[in-house]
Amino acid sequence: MFAPCYIELSKSALQQNLAFLKDWIGEDTRFCSVIKGNAYGHNVEEFVPMAEDCGINYFAAFSADEAKEAYHAIQNAETDLMIMGMIGNDELEWAVERDISFFIFELDRLQKAIKAARKTGKSARIHLLLETGMNRLGLASTRLEQAVKIIKENEKHLFIEGICTHFAGAESLSNYERIMKQIKNFKQYLKELNEQDIDAKYNHTASSAATLNYPETIMNMVRIGIAQYGYWPNRETYMQVLKNHSELDMEANDPLKRVMTWKSTVMSVKKVPKGKYVGYGTIYQTARDETIATVPIGYAHGFGRNLSNTGLVLINGRRAPVAGLVNMNLLTVDITDIPDVHKGDEVVIIGRQDDEVMSVNSFSGMINTLNYEVLVRIPDDIPRRVVE
Repeated sequence: MFAPCYIELSKSALQQNLAFLKDWIGEDTRFCSVIKGNAYGHNVEEFVPMAEDCGINYFAAFSADEAKEAYHAIQNAETDLMIMGMIGNDELEWAVERDISFFIFELDRLQKAIKAARKTGKSARIHLLLETGMNRLGLASTRLEQAVKIIKENEKHLFIEGICTHFAGAESLSNYERIMKQIKNFKQYLKELNEQDIDAKYNHTASSAATLNYPETIMNMVRIGIAQYGYWPNRETYMQVLKNHSELDMEANDPLKRVMTWKSTVMSVKKVPKGKYVGYGTIYQTARDETIATVPIGYAHGFGRNLSNTGLVLINGRRAPVAGLVNMNLLTVDITDIPDVHKGDEVVIIGRQDDEVMSVNSFSGMINTLNYEVLVRIPDDIPRRVVE
């Protein structure tokens, strides 16, 4: 492999995550795999076929360009694909032709979808996104009434695949009252729509956080993102599940396994005497005779410059601290206390090595950001490969 670092995607970890999550949601609920943000940094091209092999047959992208990439990655003709966010009106015809469904949260898109359906001779598969209290995207009361009228007048050109909403911060119990109000609003809207003979194949509201924290939001489809990749939405969600489900031995055996392991190799090993500066500038000076290893990754690969003198990697099953500035394409680490390190040895940036783990949570904690953000910032051009 020519690249200085690479990412392994564990199929067995994904299988375990899906088994746990499917058991949680029940056999009558369809599992929709959210693959926005390049499958949360895991790479759509590699992740989608692996997920299909694990039994997933419904994927959700954010935008038309993501959907296009997923469409070409899908192997199974029976697999469904939907767009939850951005699709230009001029791209609707492309989606309708390929049976790709999409969210409707404004009347303009609904009207253009009908136009695309007429032109292609196929029904537009739509999901009505309802405004229940997040105040971001969604059809509020007045617009929903207008949408119903338009749908009634154009029923032969539309297939209502879903009625849905999105919750404002379901990962935190501090948002409990707001979430409860949204659930109530959604059920009221759903009742009103059903009374007008507007119903859908799927009613879906639950993300990973809502699925785990608010089981009452689980309908006949859920949209699972971060959890399928092996990460809890946040520590609070983990603790809440642990508290309410004592039958799960989560402290001893976390039911979610990290799909991703990010690796590199030792590029060079050098002895540096006490009192010498390492790398650019004067931010790191050896406090003793030290052994310094150079690793060929840097901020160009998503290992941020703000991890200078604070970041950690794993070498020979031990934590090696970053020594000096993180450069564009390499970093230096102190391996003085790690025996038998040689050029070519494996370096783990995120993942497990022997008994030590460098999690995305610990990595993100060092730079004061979310694990979501760390994952999606990993560059697309780092090679990904599926391992069992």
